Amino acid sequence: MLTFVKQIFTWWNHQTLGTRFHTILFGKFKGRDNFGNKYYQSKSGKRWVIYNGEVDSSKIPNEWYSWIHYTQNKIEKVHDQKKFQWQKEHKPNLTGTSKAYHPNKNKNDYKKYKTWKD
Repeated sequence: MLTFVKQIFTWWNHQTLGTRFHTILFGKFKGRDNFGNKYYQSKSGKRWVIYNGEVDSSKIPNEWYSWIHYTQNKIEKVHDQKKFQWQKEHKPNLTGTSKAYHPNKNKNDYKKYKTWKD
């Protein structure tokens, strides 16, 4: 019941109820990426993604980025490309969390300026 209520009122928890109906009625499944995101296209050419987990647009891998943005690219035709050892897995945006990147680890050095009244 709670999942149903979340789908009606929130878009950041997977898909809304309207998106689900639109996908069932008009969407043609085009594929799935390694994160579990599902990609759909309508007959009119509109493309969308149903995210697996939290909605984060940076979770679209390079193989699908060109497809979702209507860019002609050789990557869009080969979804199972070989991944190199130096390529890193996706990390979500950690801004605002305790795991966010800080150039100065000392908590007293977070200010970029010093006030003239010390």
